Amino acid sequence: MIPPDKLNEIFQMQEALNLKIGVNTADMTEEQRIQWVLNYCRAMTQEIAELTDSVPWKWWAKYQKFDKQNARVEVIDLLHFLISIAQVLEMTPEDFYAAYAKKHQVNLDRQASGYKTKDAEDSRHI
Repeated sequence: MIPPDKLNEIFQMQEALNLKIGVNTADMTEEQRIQWVLNYCRAMTQEIAELTDSVPWKWWAKYQKFDKQNARVEVIDLLHFLISIAQVLEMTPEDFYAAYAKKHQVNLDRQASGYKTKDAEDSRHI
C-alpha cells in the first residue's frame, strides 16, 4: 500500500474546511483574491502573537511558563492560514513544494556565499 502524499492531503483537508466555512478559492475574482490574502495575513499575525505568548518572552516577568503544547497548536493554526493563502494564489501542493525547494536552494546559496549583499533578483525564478 502506498502511503498518501501528506502535503496533498493537507491541501485537500484545507480546501474542504474553507468550502465548509464558505470560502471557495476556485471561483475568486482578482479583487477577492487580494482581500483573502489580506484576511489570511491578518489571521496569521494573530496566530504569531498567540505563538509568541506560548513562550516566556517577557524577560522581566518571572510568572511565565513555556507552553509547548499550545505553541505546537499555534504552528498548526499558522499552517492552516498559510495553505489557505497558497490556495487563494492558485498554488497546488506540487507548486508549493517546487517553490519551497527552489527557495531553499536560494537560502543555501546565500549562506554559502556569506550572504553579504541583498540580491532581490536571486528569487525571481521561483
